[in-house]
Amino acid sequence: MSQAASINIGSKIRVTRVRDRIPQSLVDLLKADASGTVKEFRTVDGKGIGVVVELSDGSTNWFFEDEIAAA
Repeated sequence: MSQAASINIGSKIRVTRVRDRIPQSLVDLLKADASGTVKEFRTVDGKGIGVVVELSDGSTNWFFEDEIAAA
């Protein structure tokens, strides 16, 4: 079972890596503070689970379940 199974909406998480290319502004934000709060889940590519995270600046972004860890 995946680690995301133990993460719920409202959980504090830390972004541990990013697989895809992302804007430099998001890179800078994650370097400064990689923590956030889980807001919702979504299905990605018809199989895996994506996690929508609210970051320290109030923005929301989604990450694959293997890109986050419980804080």
